[in-house]
Amino acid sequence: MSTPAMTAQSPAADRAGPDHLRTTLRIDSWSTAVFGVVMLVGGKWLSDPLGLPTTWSVPFGVAMLGGAAALALVVGYPKIPFRLAATVVVGNILSCVALVLLAFTDVVPLTGLGRGFMAIGAVVVAVFAEFELVGLRRSSSSR
Repeated sequence: MSTPAMTAQSPAADRAGPDHLRTTLRIDSWSTAVFGVVMLVGGKWLSDPLGLPTTWSVPFGVAMLGGAAALALVVGYPKIPFRLAATVVVGNILSCVALVLLAFTDVVPLTGLGRGFMAIGAVVVAVFAEFELVGLRRSSSSR
């Protein structure tokens, strides 16, 4: 005897897309803000071990705080607009590429630790981009 297959999604499955996207964007916002503060406050102390000049860490930290604020604004929408979420994914992909370029070129005189720091940052940003892309796909398919 066989059981009939369920074809309709449960209400929880319908909410999984937007909730997944909103949660990922919120975590991305908070972690970006923390990273920005670390770059601003700790830039002077991180300069020697990473090889990242303070003239780079301060603008980088300010940019991170701006990005965190933008992410928080996107999360604040009652229904996250597709275009804004897609823009976040593209921004994270571009950030990932920039971090890889910084890690594996001599644009900035990074130490080995600094190169590793940038490479790990690239991986983290890529993971956020992937999670946000999954949430975006789920939320657009549940419409």
